[in-house]
Amino acid sequence: MGGVVLTALLLSAMPAWMQAADEARPAAATKSKFPCPPEEVARYTALKVREPIVIDGRLDEAVWKNAPRSPRFVDILSGGPTIHDTHAMVVWDDTNLYVAYRIEEPFVHAKFTKHNDPIYYDNDVEFFIAGRDAYYEFEINAYNTVYEVFFIWEEAYVKSGFAQAPEFARKNLVPFNGVGFTTHPRGGRLGHFNWTFPGMRTAVQIDGTVNKDDDRDRGWTVELAFPWKGLEWLAKADERPLPPREGDVWRMDFSRFNTYKEAPPAKDSSGWVWTRHGIWDSHIPECFVHVNFSTNTVPATAK
Repeated sequence: MGGVVLTALLLSAMPAWMQAADEARPAAATKSKFPCPPEEVARYTALKVREPIVIDGRLDEAVWKNAPRSPRFVDILSGGPTIHDTHAMVVWDDTNLYVAYRIEEPFVHAKFTKHNDPIYYDNDVEFFIAGRDAYYEFEINAYNTVYEVFFIWEEAYVKSGFAQAPEFARKNLVPFNGVGFTTHPRGGRLGHFNWTFPGMRTAVQIDGTVNKDDDRDRGWTVELAFPWKGLEWLAKADERPLPPREGDVWRMDFSRFNTYKEAPPAKDSSGWVWTRHGIWDSHIPECFVHVNFSTNTVPATAK
């Protein structure tokens, strides 16, 4: 496939706000050394659940009331405070990885409704999970519309066996080199923009009215289930067990991107995250939260 076509594909897959932010990001971010000093990256313990979770987006089960939750999301560039609250939670059982978000939003907006629509033009929340040689990107809007991509580090494409898998045939992949950070030490990636996570379940609940700005909304909640079986290609390179064992650590990223910014003098990049990246790019696994898996269980009764 020609370079012009590949460029067009990448631009169509890249949010307009990402392109604009890349052009306008502060000079300090451009000149920064490799982002995310290890001591600054957040750590979290994911507890186990005794029974499967009903994926309805409501987050009214005791497990979500009792599970540890992230701190309030901060600005992706500065780590500074954000105008609205956002936090995430992670729990698991032997079948699924479960992720939940609570999103404060006074004016809930969404427009895209078809799978892999460019929902990055909406307000969305995002989830990334990384293996040694690949990572998965997930985005969702208030209409429960999902966008997803599977990325493979190009230098690992052959040696980690992706080249032999029909689903990752080179004809299915598009070169990708990050968004705001295009000098990653590992080089470029190959993106499968039509890959779908097998067995994934998603749900959204809105506390308010979508696209109706003559009232005030409270926000929306997101509930996700990712079967461990679907993580096989992420786990393969270093033979990670699925489900994980006590003490295993996976790198995950949790973020929220908005079509608006808080008014000046606030320095709002419109990208909010669990742990600061210091540069406008979600595609840096070294910045992802360290999620430690514990076989200790979430209390079954409400606090």
